[in-house]
Amino acid sequence: MRLSGFQNTLTIVTGAAGGIGQAVTRLLLEAGARVVATDTEAALASYEAPAGASVMPLDVRDAEAAEALVATAEAEHGPLGLGVHAAGVLAVGPLLDLPDAEWQRVIDINATGSFNVTRALGRAMARHGRGAIVSVSSNAAGVPRLNMGAYAASKAAATMLIRCLGLELAGKGVRCNIVAPGSTLTPMQTGMWTEKDGSGERAVIEGSLEAFRTGIPLKKIATPEDIAAAVMYLLSDQAGHVTMADLYVDGGATLRA
Repeated sequence: MRLSGFQNTLTIVTGAAGGIGQAVTRLLLEAGARVVATDTEAALASYEAPAGASVMPLDVRDAEAAEALVATAEAEHGPLGLGVHAAGVLAVGPLLDLPDAEWQRVIDINATGSFNVTRALGRAMARHGRGAIVSVSSNAAGVPRLNMGAYAASKAAATMLIRCLGLELAGKGVRCNIVAPGSTLTPMQTGMWTEKDGSGERAVIEGSLEAFRTGIPLKKIATPEDIAAAVMYLLSDQAGHVTMADLYVDGGATLRA
């Protein structure tokens, strides 16, 4: 089955310079979408955008900037049809030791940033009476994790935000869904590994009773393309009757039915 619904469709991708954002952008372009790739100015400084993508800076914490980006993208490329919100940050450490500023940074980017971006996307799509939004969350949104409390809390908030937005927009022809990755081979994941000899990857796959992690039943870490493929399905015409769904792509790590 070939996924459809992308040809000449304006699509905005946040977090486009990250591992998953890059993979999503590539697949969208291959499918014929017109892609506006966004990320922070700092991230874009080292980002090599693929041919065909239009690049615009965006700090998702800035609500006015998110609205302005959507308006500019539509003025240049036509009505917005699809949106992928993949921007996010990770903070690692015990909650009892977490500085106030670090908690606020994670909440501002992962939770409030999701609100700013998806509200702007949703407003435009509601005006057009059609569209699909996919937000990249995390399996940590539904399972407690040691030393990831701020990240997990922020992703849980973002996940419920998207589900509620999906309910609000369903009658306006706009679908809103979530992809929840587990451990994925991106700089965010490898940045947590202290050893560079492959032991970090093996530890993630094998799990740890001490850390209350079950490991990955499929015995492999996801690639960014694994996550991007799930995003593409939820954006496509073939998911036309799917909204408010939370699709876990974690190799079975959370043992969800």
